[in-house]
Amino acid sequence: MKLLSLLFLTIFLGKGCDAEQKQDIESAVIEYTATTRGFYQQIVVQNQKFTVTKDRNGNEKLIQQSISKADWKDIIEAFQDVDLEGFKDLKGPTEKRFYDGAAIGNIKVIYKGKTYETNGFDHGNPPLEIEKLVNKITQLGLPNE
Repeated sequence: MKLLSLLFLTIFLGKGCDAEQKQDIESAVIEYTATTRGFYQQIVVQNQKFTVTKDRNGNEKLIQQSISKADWKDIIEAFQDVDLEGFKDLKGPTEKRFYDGAAIGNIKVIYKGKTYETNGFDHGNPPLEIEKLVNKITQLGLPNE
């Protein structure tokens, strides 16, 4: 009976570890870009740090900043809820970018050696499936007040 209980407990604990089955953001690079003819912003998130650039030519000196523990926790939760395989099929709820009514937003995730990228969507109005993640990342790029 003890052997059966030990076997059951081992199987239960082995299958019950949700953390291993969820996406591990520690090994991911998330890159959000918003662009028009006169506007450019790129936010890169990796390992609880982020960089923001507004220079599309790469001449700006990048300064890496830390992400607060609370914001990092929110990003982790949002990242775990995202279906990376479905990125290519996401459609934005609005189409203002087609007539210069909004910048073109795009999110790219490099995860476990594979790149997942969305089609363009309106900056400030991402597809609902990734809205929480995109909004949290774009908040990092806002100047501190």
